[in-house]
Amino acid sequence: MLPPTLSYLSGPGTTPLLGETIGENLRRTVARFGSREALVVAHQSYRATYNELWQQAGQLAKALLALGVAAGDRVGIWAPNRYEWVITQFGSARAGAVLVNINPAYRAEELKYALNQSGCRVLLLAPSFRQTNYQALLASVRAQCPALETVVVLGADWEAFLAAGVPVADEDLAEREAGLQFDDPINIQYTSGTTGFPKGATLSHHNILNNGYFIGETLRYTEADRVCIPVPFYHCFGMVIGNLACSSHGACMVVPAEAFDPAATLQVVQDERCTSLYGVPTMFIAELELPGVGQYDFSRLRTGVMAGSPCPEEVMKKVQTVLNMREVTICYGMTETSPVSAQSYVDDPLAKRVSTVGHVHPHLEVKVIDAATGHLVPRGTPGELCVRGYSVMLGYWNNPAATAATIGAARWLHTGDLATIDTEGYLNIVGRIKDLVVRGGDNVYPREVEEFLYTHPAVADVQVIGVPSLRYGEEVMAWVKLKEGHSATGPELASFCKNRISTTKIPAYWKFVDSFPMTVTGKVQKMVMREQAVKELGLEAAAAVKTA
Repeated sequence: MLPPTLSYLSGPGTTPLLGETIGENLRRTVARFGSREALVVAHQSYRATYNELWQQAGQLAKALLALGVAAGDRVGIWAPNRYEWVITQFGSARAGAVLVNINPAYRAEELKYALNQSGCRVLLLAPSFRQTNYQALLASVRAQCPALETVVVLGADWEAFLAAGVPVADEDLAEREAGLQFDDPINIQYTSGTTGFPKGATLSHHNILNNGYFIGETLRYTEADRVCIPVPFYHCFGMVIGNLACSSHGACMVVPAEAFDPAATLQVVQDERCTSLYGVPTMFIAELELPGVGQYDFSRLRTGVMAGSPCPEEVMKKVQTVLNMREVTICYGMTETSPVSAQSYVDDPLAKRVSTVGHVHPHLEVKVIDAATGHLVPRGTPGELCVRGYSVMLGYWNNPAATAATIGAARWLHTGDLATIDTEGYLNIVGRIKDLVVRGGDNVYPREVEEFLYTHPAVADVQVIGVPSLRYGEEVMAWVKLKEGHSATGPELASFCKNRISTTKIPAYWKFVDSFPMTVTGKVQKMVMREQAVKELGLEAAAAVKTA
């Protein structure tokens, strides 16, 4: 047979897809591994076996039923990594509620938008996180959120909230669970919008349970694995690659801190005898740069996942040697694909594991096309990456136009990423079509930042770009044209942004200009702006970093 010449791959599917809900899958894990540890949250001194996790998830599901939450109703959670987050993830799934993940970095306007766009009836929130008082922020917008009926503050209200579900009969919960289907929506995750408004990627049991399961299969997880999860739960990295990969295999979820802390992470890896560690490249860089990194015991570490933004080859090599993660893998994906579409194998040649994002996942298809014609391109030729299969989201919540613009009639999801497929079937991400900045694993859409900056009285025009960063992969930069007769400085504009948009979206660099580089047809040339910024800011070293 002639070798393939066009850029299409179909993932092997010898292991069948799981045709069950998240609750049904957890029930099977509990039956097999009930006495084994399921969840360890170091900063809260919390431990639970799978039997205890099942019981507590059931209590939460009953508490939602007691509030009158119906299957399909939206329940929001706004909190950093805590044990209650995991209980809520599994409990809401058992109740058939749609869990709305709210970014812990959100401020008042972003919170209001997410609550209203999703129609949240119930919100569980941490009292505060870092320097942000969540209760005060919620109070400032609650009157403008008509669907929100019940607020539960984690810690202060948690026990009373669970106790209110005690009168709900076991039979009532069992009846609710029996009526659920694995194609039901179960999760909404907001992604930054190119039009200035985030879009709610809507995911089903089938989407995220299977994706977590096949990630765990690729990592060769068993009930003996203990997985350190310093990445956030509000994102698919934490709740799918982390929690569902573990729960579907009986492995233990180990949470080191509310948010990433390199020393706390490595201490937990040692103390809890972790076999797997997750992170975006910036996290691994921080761990490798930690004074005394060689003093920790990494003898149990075997594997893990590096994902979220392009992975520098040299960092991958150090992770394998210094951290002893000989079988570390790279994952590629996006929220809209639940999230992972491709992953390197634990036994792939080192050169492929550090220079590509591996193989298409089981039961998925990928193709690389000419964005102008929609036709497949030859192997090795860059084009837009498209994904099809069980992992493709149901759509954007209450946004059929955005859904139709992303998912074609044949159910191919257009990622907006530029990719190549080599002759051996390895996938490589070489750039982005869509105007996106990936800062430390967080997606920042320039249009969203631009539209916010337009609200400043001194700003006439603004263009936001990403510039290379050794620490974050990319940083946000704004080129600003001021209104005649007005003045402003970078620090003043940054102060204007503070507490009004997420910290990750606030530009690190500001450049004041009279005009922007333009094409003859009047389009702003952001690539030219980026090249100029690299030279002016002295970022050549960061720009030269090779990534997979």
